[in-house]
Amino acid sequence: MKFKMVHENYNVYDLQKSLDFYEKALGLTEKRRMESEDGSFVIVYVANNESEFELELTWLKDMDRPYDLGDCEFHLAFHVDDYAAAHKLHEEMGCICYENPQMGIYFITDPDGYWIEIIPEKK
Repeated sequence: MKFKMVHENYNVYDLQKSLDFYEKALGLTEKRRMESEDGSFVIVYVANNESEFELELTWLKDMDRPYDLGDCEFHLAFHVDDYAAAHKLHEEMGCICYENPQMGIYFITDPDGYWIEIIPEKK
């Protein structure tokens, strides 16, 4: 039996703000979208050409406040081929929330507070 990971879901409060962030910060663009007939939800899958993995962004009409992520003890991780350029971009965006120079990694947060780990590509 084989299992292949295909996507992760993040519920988002402001869908357009999240789409803009993921495109600018990580180069993820919309691949497909599902909208309910009654307007109660929108699901957008974003990805890039580096892998088949997708991030599912779900917006719910009835959500009237930002999501409570608790202690945020979960995250996605991305390898990057130009770590210095990525760090500079994320520093300019003001989204770096934690750095671990000893491990050579850092984390950014999206508009809803989800953490994303940035890892230099091993050469």
